[in-house]
Amino acid sequence: MLIRRDRVMVAVTVMLDIAFHGGRTATVSAADIAERLGQARRGMEPLLQALSRAGLLDSVRGPRGGYRLGRPRRDIHLSDIVSAVAGDDGEASPEAPAASPPGSLQAAVTDRLWDELEAAAQARLAALTLDDLLRRAQAAGMRRPATEPISFTI
Repeated sequence: MLIRRDRVMVAVTVMLDIAFHGGRTATVSAADIAERLGQARRGMEPLLQALSRAGLLDSVRGPRGGYRLGRPRRDIHLSDIVSAVAGDDGEASPEAPAASPPGSLQAAVTDRLWDELEAAAQARLAALTLDDLLRRAQAAGMRRPATEPISFTI
């Protein structure tokens, strides 16, 4: 099963957004994440729940609630995010590969090629962490916001 790009990309971006705007200490609301990503909050809730169930996010209730990283960003690999959301919406799980079309070329060439591509993708995802992506954001000129807004009241 090659990775479903749309769902996984949103999940990686959600995790990056939480790491960028909150990290492990400050919470980030689902509404703020949805607004920054241009997504509907209702559509993101299943992703946030799957990431929480996997221990990648902590969910905090209350008026200042939201989501924060469940582990240090250097310990969250992109492969962890993929595993948390792949198969969550009924797509084939990695343990149960989809049936391939019959034929000797399929079995001798295409199936093996797909296995190689999947192994290469999984190895790359396992090598990258949220910390790596935050460094890329910084290299691209993005600045992390202050964790607490500046207050000028006396």
